[in-house]
Amino acid sequence: MTYQAPVDDIMQALKTAAGLDGLIGSGVLEGVDEDTIRAVIEEAGKFGSEVLDPLSAPGDRAGSKLVNGRVVTPDGWKEAYKQFADGGWGALAASEEWGGQNLPQIVATAAGEIWNASNLAFGLCPLLTFGAIDAIEAQGSEELKRTYLPKMVTGAWTGTMNLTEPHAGSDLGALKTRAEKQADGSYRIFGTKIFITYGDHEMTDNIIHLVLARLPDAPPGTRGISLFLVPKYLVNKDGSPGVRNDVVCAGVEHKLGIHASPTCVMKYGEKDGAVGWLVGEENRGLNVMFIMMNAARLAVGTQGVSVAERATQRAVAYAKERRQGRTASSRGGEMGPIIEHADIRRTLMTMKALTQAARAICLVTAKETDVARRAKDPAERAAAANRVALLTPVAKAFSTDIGCEVASMGVQVHGGMGFIEETGAAQIYRDARILPIYEGTNGIQALDLVTRKLPLDGGQVVADYIVELTKTVHEVRASNRPEFGRMGERLGEAVVALAEASRWMGGALQKNPDAAMAGATPYLRLFGLAAGGVYLARGALAAARGGGQAQPIAIARFFAENIASAAPGLKETVVGGADSTLMLAPEALSA
Repeated sequence: MTYQAPVDDIMQALKTAAGLDGLIGSGVLEGVDEDTIRAVIEEAGKFGSEVLDPLSAPGDRAGSKLVNGRVVTPDGWKEAYKQFADGGWGALAASEEWGGQNLPQIVATAAGEIWNASNLAFGLCPLLTFGAIDAIEAQGSEELKRTYLPKMVTGAWTGTMNLTEPHAGSDLGALKTRAEKQADGSYRIFGTKIFITYGDHEMTDNIIHLVLARLPDAPPGTRGISLFLVPKYLVNKDGSPGVRNDVVCAGVEHKLGIHASPTCVMKYGEKDGAVGWLVGEENRGLNVMFIMMNAARLAVGTQGVSVAERATQRAVAYAKERRQGRTASSRGGEMGPIIEHADIRRTLMTMKALTQAARAICLVTAKETDVARRAKDPAERAAAANRVALLTPVAKAFSTDIGCEVASMGVQVHGGMGFIEETGAAQIYRDARILPIYEGTNGIQALDLVTRKLPLDGGQVVADYIVELTKTVHEVRASNRPEFGRMGERLGEAVVALAEASRWMGGALQKNPDAAMAGATPYLRLFGLAAGGVYLARGALAAARGGGQAQPIAIARFFAENIASAAPGLKETVVGGADSTLMLAPEALSA
């Protein structure tokens, strides 16, 4: 089946969870109206279904390969990327100063969901470029901005993020790639980076690498990391690509999924050193890289929504066609479509509810990003920036966990055929598995949430957020609508569990940090369930006020009564699970 962009579902989430009408009314979106947003999302959907979706399965089978020193992408990839760039899709949220359209982040996030759902391996290329643009614009010199941003914004050149090294993994303080300053103000870079997405390809004339490296006199650990811009081709004075820089792809990884996305081993300085330029200040590179990483974390969270949506669409289509067993509507000896079986309906409802909850969390995070960047009131911008910081690890980790879970359910709905590559369900499952790993594993996201985000403003940021969730719970309870069932009760329990777990975390961080760390991952899951359930409830309230659309109400109620009901148990795991988690010493675990 061909992927179809869920335009109505996206617009509903924007209006109900992200408060689109209020954003437009406040002027934060600078004249962008609902019709414009819908039109952009619809066009992104056409590009996804007509251009990107047909390339997904063949690209998975062919993969990208290193051939005679060249990275060769699958047939059609280069042509599709040219259409992407020519259509201006890479410029949606970029500044007009560099040729962008300056559209809100909510629009770029919605479009990103569509591209990645239609072809995840393709969508990774612009995702990294967007983050590189943000980092260069924030901290690059004026010369670097003028030289590189216009080409990157138009999509003529792509960008990468080079962090990981073979010995270091996520421990960036252990990086060994070195940089040597030259008399002309440039640097020479020497080292090896691994897992570099689209580290090399021939879809564009140049590739702009952002590389973490260490100066000879740098202090140890993360305090001694600098960030450098290293182009594949040095740039001539007229802006055209010149001679090849001393950077090569030494290999393309053989992966579980996203086969068409070239994941490269990159070697810098095999000869005289790769020429690079400092971005930001010396020994402050990690601060700049986090600009790119935080943008990428929301985008990767949205990828989780993407694979969940694609898996759900495929599972629903299969369940409508596949006949097996007798159902209530069966006649004589005929078999009924499996979508009529109660357990399949439960699975499909779970898939839909989790997907829509994760989408809402990501779109709300994007909305807060827009407020932080565009609101006129400095206090409003600051509050929104804190909200972005709080929600980003949840958007990344909760949504990518959901992507894997929903993709697995999609295989299950297909039964034995789900294990067969030809149905496509297996590719979605394989592709999804990387999402909880890259851009900071989900365990790292949970630790970030607990150790850095909960203490923001002395805990007031999370406290205010919980108050906001509680207001929606009160609205649901006050509505007294019979079709809501026990939605208000269950969501109330979830939000109370989040509040209690948050208070416990605050104390544990001070008294017993290991206990807090042990509960970080279930805490993040609890956070996602409470937030996602409340956002779906806002959709149900809007549907009830607008005449009682059945699906938003049914999905919100299902989530509250069947999924968010796990929240009190997660709270107990957070506050009482540390002793058993830490009971065995590391040497005992390895025995």
